[in-house]
Amino acid sequence: MATEIISAQYLVSSATHKQCPKADRPEYAFIGRSNVGKSSLINMITGQTKLAKTSATPGKTQLINHFAITSRHKNKQGKTTEQNWYIVDLPGYGYATVSQKARNNWENMIESYIRKRENLGCLFVLIDSRHEPQKVDIDFIRQLGEWQVPFVVVFTKSDKNKPGGTKRRVEMFIGKLLEEWEEAPPYFVTSAVEKSGREDLLNYLFDLNSTFTVV
Repeated sequence: MATEIISAQYLVSSATHKQCPKADRPEYAFIGRSNVGKSSLINMITGQTKLAKTSATPGKTQLINHFAITSRHKNKQGKTTEQNWYIVDLPGYGYATVSQKARNNWENMIESYIRKRENLGCLFVLIDSRHEPQKVDIDFIRQLGEWQVPFVVVFTKSDKNKPGGTKRRVEMFIGKLLEEWEEAPPYFVTSAVEKSGREDLLNYLFDLNSTFTVV
């Protein structure tokens, strides 16, 4: 089985969930701490280099950014399926060089979007694989559980680690989650530099798309 991106285009940036495009297709939002590699991951998934704007400045993403995606999937029998869906780039959580007021506004915007966007099929929570479990990530995931929001974990920047380092930190993070959760969420290990994890993510997105129904 193989999934390929036919087109990926920036659509619109919204200040609130009410301004977002019509909820007529499946939607998947990407979120993580500042500088986790979110834009690079979105660019890797879509096969483009400049779709999502990357920046060395934490907190650069300040709005709900929608990208319109068309993909084609071919199964083992050679049958092809075309799908239209959205990728959403959300502002990061945690540290950013902004005022407390601006940070509160971001948090309110993110919470409203996550809890009220009716076509949000899954939230992709990005975790930097270079670090041991961080409290801000664990707290955010705990909040998703309380809100009953479907999510998966995506470990980024695996190319930055020494051999065995990524595996050890992934196991530490999942182990930390299992202290509170009955079972671990689905997770993926990726590198935007090496393009690793792309095929697994695309096939997972195809499966999610296949179960989506317009409310």
